[in-house]
Amino acid sequence: MALEIRNKCERCEKSLAPADEAYICTYECTFCPGCTKEMENICLNCGGELVRRPRPAISTAPPDT
Repeated sequence: MALEIRNKCERCEKSLAPADEAYICTYECTFCPGCTKEMENICLNCGGELVRRPRPAISTAPPDT
């Protein structure tokens, strides 16, 4: 099952690109690094631990022609 890569921080609404550093809980609540630090790595929604979101793999395959 793939992660739902959300595009903004749920606390401050800062835009987050898929490759940007972001933090998620087990429910995929998403926060920027600044908010995560202020919240001491605890999700505001569920109280779970926030961990760094994995970044999508960079494709090295040539584009389809």
